[in-house]
Amino acid sequence: MTDETPTLAERLRNSPQYWLPAAAITALTHRITRVRAPWLRKPLIRWFIDAYRVNMAEAAEPDPEAYEHFNAFFTRALAAGARPIVAGEDRLCCPVDGAVSQAGALAGERVLQAKGHDYSLTALLGGEPADSAPFAGGCFATLYLSPRDYHRIHMPVDGRLRTMIHVPGRLFSVSPLTTRCIPGLFARNERVVTLWDTAAGPMALVLVGAINVASMETVWAGTITPPLGGAIRRWQYPAEGEGAVHLAKGDELGRFNMGSTVILAFAPGAVGLDASIRAGAPVRLGQALAQRLVG
Repeated sequence: MTDETPTLAERLRNSPQYWLPAAAITALTHRITRVRAPWLRKPLIRWFIDAYRVNMAEAAEPDPEAYEHFNAFFTRALAAGARPIVAGEDRLCCPVDGAVSQAGALAGERVLQAKGHDYSLTALLGGEPADSAPFAGGCFATLYLSPRDYHRIHMPVDGRLRTMIHVPGRLFSVSPLTTRCIPGLFARNERVVTLWDTAAGPMALVLVGAINVASMETVWAGTITPPLGGAIRRWQYPAEGEGAVHLAKGDELGRFNMGSTVILAFAPGAVGLDASIRAGAPVRLGQALAQRLVG
């Protein structure tokens, strides 16, 4: 990760994303990654392991040939104990493996994307000011998952789901280069927004789609995308009883079927980000993300 302003050559290299048929490419990727035929599945998984130096010793199923298709391999579970969850009721855990793209204080409701770029938290969360208002002046963390990373997302803190929003959008890459080149990237891409009441106050956790990625699912609703659709969809959840969703710190929340980015936002004065959560730093599921300051 870097905050360097992109060069002209980098901008030119990135520009084809504006006209690529991203939806068609992503739909094709979705189909290929679910092919069960051994002649495609086995060499594709082997190639990916070699190309991205995937550590299969961490997987609950370390045998690459045991997976029914590439997506089952890509979203593989970890072996028990592979990612210890930070102890302590006042400590939030990192929800994913990956790297910190950006993190820090929100400037009102503006979120830093990269040097020279920020975007609206209201736009990121689907356009309703009431959804973003609790987080204005709080803090955020943007976590990028590379292809080699573990691609399940876990709960940073005990919480209850209030709202889920599917926001249609573009399917730009979320690579570090693209993040530096395309203004408002995360508020333009397809995404699934989840809003929580937690032991550390209100929390927004956003799954951002990307080219080859736009299939996201949660443990309570299953696959949200595809279909990609063209209208914002919104679900409300009760506090208790049938349909209520309660997750504990470390519980699986959802997964990317192919990799992307997770963005978290917290209310002002609610948490203090851990010193390790800084731009460019690698992170692993379960490590300290923040310290609870309220509750």
